[in-house]
Amino acid sequence: MNATAEVVSISERLSQREASDPIEQALNSLSFGKRVLNLRKNQVVFSQGEPADALYYILRGQVKLVVVSFTGKEATLSVMGKRDFFGLGSLQQRSQRLPTATTLEPSVVVRIERDVMLRELRNHPRLYEMLLTQLLNRTLTLQKDLCTHIFDPSEKRLARVLLKLSRLGEIRQEQVMIPKISHDTLATMVGTTRSRITYFMNKFKKLGFIDYGKAMMIHPTRLTTAIQED
Repeated sequence: MNATAEVVSISERLSQREASDPIEQALNSLSFGKRVLNLRKNQVVFSQGEPADALYYILRGQVKLVVVSFTGKEATLSVMGKRDFFGLGSLQQRSQRLPTATTLEPSVVVRIERDVMLRELRNHPRLYEMLLTQLLNRTLTLQKDLCTHIFDPSEKRLARVLLKLSRLGEIRQEQVMIPKISHDTLATMVGTTRSRITYFMNKFKKLGFIDYGKAMMIHPTRLTTAIQED
């Protein structure tokens, strides 16, 4: 693992937060094979091609998953937020990581050893059910994203990406603050050029859909209305 992280007891972390989330309660019951990692912004959690020997659960922050082709072309597969699992390929005994996982902001994630998680999934049907639900939701999201890439122009694809990012938090609000994401990253998520992203972002800002400085403010209702009106 590339990340140099402060490691603390998950039991201590969750007891401080009085965790009510069922997944966090299940992870809290683990007596070994888990670590809580405090990660800096832009810190690599794992890299493409590394052994896939663990999966991760986000307690706080955001993590992007990026894959690079043999020719050097980069694509952002997804951005994960609080209460999301990532690195799930390890459960299939995958020998190597497909993407590189990097934090977009200071984050706290739980690292669970693969063999420990497989044992817990067999022994705790509720945890298995919750993880399966996440996988099914992610599959549906990937299907929707594929349709979007096929049928929608790049401007609308960007709007949908921004809406997805605004929904990574716990509470849906009229205005949502997210970490500022580079136009290069957005371009790899949308499937277009950086110059087109810059043009559309400036357009969205003038229309009052977004605002950004050190962070980015998104207005989900306005963006949703604009998409529906097209």
